[in-house]
Order: sequence, then structure tokens, then C-alpha cells
Amino acid sequence: VIAAAAVIGLVVLLVIPRLTGAGSSDADKQQITAGQVVEVTVPDGSGASAIAQALYDAGVIESKSDFLNQVRRTNSELSLKSGTYSLVTGDSLDNIIQLLSTGPNSTAATLTIPEGFTVAKVASAVESQFGISAEDFTAQAKASNYVADYPFLAAANNDSLEGYLFPKTYDFSGKDVTSDLVIRTMLSQWQTEMAGVDFDAAIASLKSRFQMDFTQEDILAVASIVERETNSDDDRATVASVFYNRLAGKLDGLRYLNSDATMMYVTGGEVTADDLQSDSPYNTYKHEGLPPTPICSPSLEALKATLEPTDSDDLYFYITQDEEYFSQTYEEHQQSWN
Repeated sequence: VIAAAAVIGLVVLLVIPRLTGAGSSDADKQQITAGQVVEVTVPDGSGASAIAQALYDAGVIESKSDFLNQVRRTNSELSLKSGTYSLVTGDSLDNIIQLLSTGPNSTAATLTIPEGFTVAKVASAVESQFGISAEDFTAQAKASNYVADYPFLAAANNDSLEGYLFPKTYDFSGKDVTSDLVIRTMLSQWQTEMAGVDFDAAIASLKSRFQMDFTQEDILAVASIVERETNSDDDRATVASVFYNRLAGKLDGLRYLNSDATMMYVTGGEVTADDLQSDSPYNTYKHEGLPPTPICSPSLEALKATLEPTDSDDLYFYITQDEEYFSQTYEEHQQSWN
């Protein structure tokens, strides 16, 4: 019994501390420069020991064993999360553990795509944030590269992902970021967001109202124009009704959308009188019907407004930052800005 107790004592004193880092000497301690902000990435699946090593290597903590002891004392090991963190060297262990338990706080691995971004603008944002060539991203962003995994892309025109890269802030912490990863993440988000949208029912309703056939791609194209032509959620459904009325030929029997936003997709900025004389298929002053593809990634709000437009006979709108006017005749429209 005495011998067994002695063995157990040795295990407690020698073996367990080696496994956990508890009770170790100053051998693992290092001198650090306190007060510096550093980025530390904790890979998926990292345990407390791997996290301690990452913090130690980055100069955040002086001692791995002290960190592990504090993790055990606070019962935090299962709370520590993977991701990229902005940490201050020499910060208290409690603060560091609290941050690691809350989740990634660094923006180094995040990508923010606002509503209304085109594929080209997404490519530019990816290049700026992750150093991936915009040209390479654009070359990868083809519907044919993803239609096998995302069947909804079968409706995409011109092999374009325009309108399908869902606007949102994405966190790629702890991941090897590539064009393919970004695109798949955004397409998966689009799929998730659209899960609750009944396109078939909405299309049937629109067909009944406007005596026209629509596809999912058509709806997305209208939503993208609504996104670019409006400033707030309040007027989107009415602007959508204006474009549907024009598509239905209620404007002198013609189906011109007459949207500057579709031509801005080509120019990338302001539209001049000369631009409106171009023969671009995105010039909806010269070509009836919808442009070849959506002109941006619309918000979910713009899409819902497009699926349920206001019941109106309006054919014109005039919108500024402070006011909006809707009119059924051109004479009324002219009075909007006079």
C-alpha cells in the first residue's frame, strides 16, 4: 500500500505536471515587449496547448504553463475558439482567455461586401483584403465552374455570377483564402438566404399582374436595378412596380426600362449623354427589356420588394436623398424637379 501510494505521488508530482504544464519551472518563460498589438490565428480544432504555443510564439504571453494553468482554473478550455485575433502583448491572462472565449476580434480575415457590389467590385475587395489578384478572381467567377454544386446557377446568363455573390461580412479566420473559397462561401450564403423565398409563387403572381413570363434570373435582374436606383427600403417596392409597368409596355406601348443604373454597370460611374447613345446591351434606353445579366448583387430587401411590388400605375420616379416622387405621366414627372 505504501509503495502504491508512493507511485501515485510520483505520478501526481512529475507526470501530470509534464502533461499539463502545471507546476513547471521558469524554463518556458520568455521576455516579451508589452503593449504591442499582434495578430494571432488559432486554427480550427486547436486545443489549449496548441493555443498556448501560438500565443507564446507571437510574444503575447510570457509562459505557456501559466496560461494553461489559468485556462484550467477558469474551466475555459472548451470555450476557446478558433479564428484570428488582435491581441496586446503582455495583457493579463484573464483578458486573453476572455477574448479567446468570445471569438475572433480581428478584421484581418474578414471581407465586407456591401449591397450593390458587382463581381468586379467584389474582385477588387478580395484583392485589397487578401492580396488575391482581381483578374484571377474574375476569371474564376464563372457560373459554369459552380453550377454542378449550385444548381440554381443553371439560370445564370452569359456564364455570369452577377447577382449571386451575396452581400455580407464574411469571416475567413484560420482558413487558406482562395478565390474559390470566397466564391463558394458567397454562393452558399445566397442559397441559404433564398431558402425562404418562394420564387415560383411570386413569378406566378407577377405573370398574372403584368401578363408576362418571368424567370428567376429576370427577377434577380430587376432587383439589381431596384437596388442601384433606390436609397432606402421605403421606396423599393414602388420603384419595382415602375420597372414592371415599363416592361409590360405601359409606357407608350414600348418596353424600355430607361435606367441610368444599367448603363452605369458599363461605365463604372456617371452616365453622360454620349453614353446613352451607345449600342451596349446594357443601354436600356436603346434596347427594350432587361439587360443581359443582373447589374449587381441586390440586398435581400431589394429582392423581396421586387417579388412583391406595389400595386401602382406609376411609370416615372424622381428620387433624391431627401424626397421621392412617383408619376403616371411625363408631365407630372417634369414637375417633380421644377
